[in-house]
Parts: sequence; C-alpha cells; structure tokens
Amino acid sequence: MSERRAARLAAEQSVRRSRRRRPVVVAAVATLASLLGIAVVVAVVASVFVGGLARSFGDRTDTIGDAFPQGARPAATKGAENVLLIGSDRRPADDPDRTAGGRADTLMLAHVPADRSAVYLMSIMRDSWVEVPGHGSAKINAAYAWGGVPLTVQTVERLLDVRVDHVAEIDFTGFASMTDALGGVTVDSSQAFSARGHDFVAGPNRLDGDAALAFVRERYAFADADHTRVRNQQAFMRGVLDGLLSRGTLTNPGRIQDFVTATSEHLSVDPGLTFPRLVRLGWSLRGVRADDLRTFTLPTAGAGTSPDGQSIVTLNTLAVGELSQALRSDDVAGWLADHP
Repeated sequence: MSERRAARLAAEQSVRRSRRRRPVVVAAVATLASLLGIAVVVAVVASVFVGGLARSFGDRTDTIGDAFPQGARPAATKGAENVLLIGSDRRPADDPDRTAGGRADTLMLAHVPADRSAVYLMSIMRDSWVEVPGHGSAKINAAYAWGGVPLTVQTVERLLDVRVDHVAEIDFTGFASMTDALGGVTVDSSQAFSARGHDFVAGPNRLDGDAALAFVRERYAFADADHTRVRNQQAFMRGVLDGLLSRGTLTNPGRIQDFVTATSEHLSVDPGLTFPRLVRLGWSLRGVRADDLRTFTLPTAGAGTSPDGQSIVTLNTLAVGELSQALRSDDVAGWLADHP
C-alpha cells in the first residue's frame, strides 16, 4: 500500500471515529439552553431516546404561567433571542407565576445573535441600583421579591430597552443536582478561598454538587464581594458546558438522561420555552463550541450608598446605554471589542 493511500485511509478512519464521538444529544444539550442560553448539538438523537428526554423535560419542568409583564414592551430584535436566567432561593409550588417573594441571587441575560456564531452571557449584579417599575429606585433583586418573574422581566427590559424573549428560573438546589448528574464539574477560580466547609484553590477545582453550590453563592470571602461572585457563577456555567461536551458525557446516554432529569426537577420556564423549541434552538447553535460562550458583567461604576443607607452597586450609565444599543442592533461582539 502506498504511503499516500495509507494516509488517506487513516484520515477517513479518523473522520469516522470523530463522527461516532458526536453523539445522541440534541435534547440534553438543548435543555442547557434554558439555563445558559446555549445549546451545542452534534447529532440527531435516536427517536426513542429523544422521546424519553422529552417526557422527562415535560413531566418535571414547571411552567411559569404569567412570565411576562402586561402593557407595552420593547420590540424583538430580528433573528436574535434574549433569555433571562434567574437563580432563586425558592420555587413555591403554590405560586406558579412566581410572584410571592423570595430572592433572585443570580440574574443573567443570555443573548443569542441572529447568526448563531456565539452566545453572550451577561451577569447583572444583584445589588445594582435601578428603577423598578411601580416601586422607584431599588436594588434589582428587589423586583423578584416584590413582583416575581413578571416584574423582574419588566425591570430588565426597562433597564436595557430590549425584549426578553424567554425566561428560565432554577432554584439553587438545581446547581448541585446538575453538577452531580455530570459526575462533577471543573471550574477555574481566580483566587483561593474557603466557604461553607469547602476549600477552593486558585486555578482549576473539581467540584461535586455541595461544593458547586458553595462556589456560586459565596460573596463574603472576597474583598470585592459580588464582583468575584458573578465571575464564579460564569465560571460554573462554563464548567457545566465543558462537562456536557466532554467525551465521557456525549458517549453516555444514561448520563445525559440523568442530567436532563436532575435539571428539569428544579427548572421553571415560560410557556414558549417548550422542549421542541429548545431542540430547534439547539440545532441552530450546532456550530457553537465551549469557547464561543462569551461572559461579561453589566457595566458598573463602583459601590455606593442609597438615600436610605443601603450598600449598592451603581451602574455606568453611558456604557449601559451603549450596550443597550448593541443588543438592539445585534452587535454585542462589537461592543465587547470596545469594552475589553
């Protein structure tokens, strides 16, 4: 056999092996879209497997009956999608519209551009001082306590002048459950710290569910409090995505099923964020990889004190205004280039 022919056969075998490693995952990774606003789909799942995942998602996931505010809202950005992600400390079973208090300690907006070239995940610091419709100026997480998901959506839409197309809420127990379902998650910490009985080193940390919960919730261990906290939450999201895309997960249908089941038990979504919708979103993002997840934080202008004595985070109004325009024109990439 000639060297050229042998090289060609080796290349063909490598392609076949690569295709075999690109599995059965449309639905599982699409479920992550409702958490991160990202889905990376590498093949169509066998119909029976998809049906099983769809039943798990549909049977276990709650629907937020009235997720969006009434009245005038910003226009949608053609082709793009904005998904508001809420991490809360409770999901009361007798309050399907999520309007009965509680706290939203994690707030992120995932922007999926029309060209599906990347996914942009923006953290909004919980103490950001904003205008809450009907209540005046307050910390942004007060919107959830006063009016649940609908008021939180309305507050974010007023702040950024962009339409929220979908909402996904997960209680904090879900962070632990999804971590354990993946067999652990690796996150990068910018510094060493201890929290809730767990010690974290600067650099990579392999976390189980309990450690993951401590990692995403801690704020008092840091001199800059919530600034590091939101960076840790972003690192966790990236770790979950890396775990989902690992060979050990993609070639293990049982692990994918466990992830969907564990996540769905703690998840609430708006009525339009159905399983078929997630699969379509996932397929549209099939070219996106872990490195295409871009994370950043809504621009701030430092700490401050509110008129009633609260410690707050003030926003950089000029930069927020420019970001608002970038979201409406679907050019977040350009905005990030100007705000490294």
